[in-house]
Amino acid sequence: MTGATRALIDALPQAVWLVDAATLRVIAANPAAATLLGCEREALLGNAALTLAATPEDLCFWHDAAEGRRERLASNSFVRRFDGQTVPVLRSIEPLQIDGSAAFLVAMHDRSAQLRAEHELELAAAELAATLESTADGLLVTDLSGRIRHCNRRFADLWALPDDLLALHDDARVFDWMRRSVVDPGGYAQRLGAIAEATLLQASDVLELHSGRVLERIVQPQCSRGRPVGRVWSFRDITERILASRRIEQLAHTDALTGLPNRVLLAERVERALALAAREGEPFTLLQLDLDHFKHINDTLGQAFGDRVLVEIGERLGAGVRQIDSVARLGGDEFVLLVQRSDAAGAEAAARRVMDALQRPFTLDGLNFTVTASVGIALHPADGANLDELLRHADAAMREVKAAGRAAWRFHTRRHDAGEAELRTRMTLDHAMRQALARERFRLHYQPQVAAGSGAIVGAEALIRWNDPELGEVPPGRFIPVAEESGFIVAIGDWVLRQALAQGARWHAEGRPLRLSVNVSALQFRQPGFVDGVARALRASGLPGHLLELELTESILIQDAEDSLSRVHALAALGVQLAIDDFGTGYSSLGYLKRLPITRLKIDRSFVTDLPGDASGASIVDAIVKLGRALGLHVIAEGVETEEQRRFLLRCGCDEYQGWLFAPALALDEFEARLAPQTPPRVVPLRRRARTARAVPAAASGD
Repeated sequence: MTGATRALIDALPQAVWLVDAATLRVIAANPAAATLLGCEREALLGNAALTLAATPEDLCFWHDAAEGRRERLASNSFVRRFDGQTVPVLRSIEPLQIDGSAAFLVAMHDRSAQLRAEHELELAAAELAATLESTADGLLVTDLSGRIRHCNRRFADLWALPDDLLALHDDARVFDWMRRSVVDPGGYAQRLGAIAEATLLQASDVLELHSGRVLERIVQPQCSRGRPVGRVWSFRDITERILASRRIEQLAHTDALTGLPNRVLLAERVERALALAAREGEPFTLLQLDLDHFKHINDTLGQAFGDRVLVEIGERLGAGVRQIDSVARLGGDEFVLLVQRSDAAGAEAAARRVMDALQRPFTLDGLNFTVTASVGIALHPADGANLDELLRHADAAMREVKAAGRAAWRFHTRRHDAGEAELRTRMTLDHAMRQALARERFRLHYQPQVAAGSGAIVGAEALIRWNDPELGEVPPGRFIPVAEESGFIVAIGDWVLRQALAQGARWHAEGRPLRLSVNVSALQFRQPGFVDGVARALRASGLPGHLLELELTESILIQDAEDSLSRVHALAALGVQLAIDDFGTGYSSLGYLKRLPITRLKIDRSFVTDLPGDASGASIVDAIVKLGRALGLHVIAEGVETEEQRRFLLRCGCDEYQGWLFAPALALDEFEARLAPQTPPRVVPLRRRARTARAVPAAASGD
């Protein structure tokens, strides 16, 4: 082989070696061939061509060449390296003449890097395809001219594209399908036109399909090397989110049970009515409706039954109003009607329609019954400039209907305003009371209870007093009713009991045992833990039980008589003395009184005031004293202000009295000053007197 031929082979970039056609052995090779086969070039020379073949195709070629065939071969193949590994190559074999001898020029291009790149590209493409198919979004990729380059299965599902339509690869038919699928095809096409005009536009909108689906569409430009080459369209199903949002909106503005507007939506509609009234002078009316005795339905038939009744009432009210009017449910059994463009006559007509709607009998589960309602009416602008004022005035009128017997309607009148002012005053008073208890602004005064004959102090009634830094001296007659109505009387009563017991214990420790009388309210008495609370308070103070007297009114004792009887017996078991306060003003039966462990009757001041000149009052007092003696009870009169009253009571046989004749309720230091000069009273537990045929005067009994 000439040097020129060898130099030419060495200069070739790909791996090349020459095979002698006669011997089929390598006679020349370039450095690239040695590198490809992993050997020194000298080690390659003299090797049989068959030893380098790695495929059946190469073996067949060299067998044919050995038989004298001289053909060309070019294809992808593999070559075996000296270390036994095979290398993928682009191989070509050319027969030729070199220096007058036949030979084969074998040229090999290493395809390893190319195959690795192709494999990585295929892997990336597979991963991308898997990612696109696994996403919850439908994806559509188009070029700048609008031709579809790719779409995933989710895209086809969201648009309900038929499989045969996708198989046709007809872009125009796909886009036409999409256009016909949207509820607003005109707006859809207009939006597509705007997107097509701006290649770099990023946009999002919402599409509603005839199928009921709601899709969020997001358009992003697709760029390559900084230049736009297409668009990526992303479609996300937001149907559930939209439905949930609408449901939340509905729940926020409607009553969950009846589906009627709630207070929030009513407020919005009233705001619109107010705006219309301001602009065009159109009046409107609010009717507040409260069902009469609806609690009886829930209590007797169950809340589920009551809910069904409320639903039917809502339907009846809704069917009875005009389209421009509204029926709302505020909660419980309260409904409100907003009657648009309505004066007093229109409001009256609406109220009559309500009454007619409810007048028809209800039939549920085979049960026939009637539901009535009390309706209060407030007119705009006469009765209020906003929803709160109108509702407040309609409510005041409705409550007046309730007080007058129910099942009627009534307009708000100015006299209701005085009641509202009183309500605000009571709210202020209630708040101030709670602050007073927390800040220790209450105090106790003590009114002496005196033996009618001797004039000795035998006991004291603990009475609460309140001096407020802002309200001044607040009389009990003003704040006690408010406390009873709000339920705060329980906390006040507990405080009075603890304070009185603590003071009684101090007197007892000083050698001045004194019976302390404490009033008990009905609400306090009915508390489940009342008896246990009295027992704990006695233990905490250390005061003997017989030095505490609890004053109970007749009304307390006759309500739930059996439960009251068990409570008073439990109190008596603690050693506590029990008295009936304001006796004669209630409706106690004598048989019931005999069963109670009562030790004292207290004659109400209303019977004492006009003694002794009032014959009727004198007869009642005389009868109460005789009754007390017949039952073996001690009797005390309150409100005694004159000596003539005391003498009359003494003649009747009354044991004790209290009142301004001796002293009003006194502050602690004043009371102790009255108590100091006299011999400490000897207080023993009162027991029922033995019954006698004649009443014995108190003076003669030694009391």
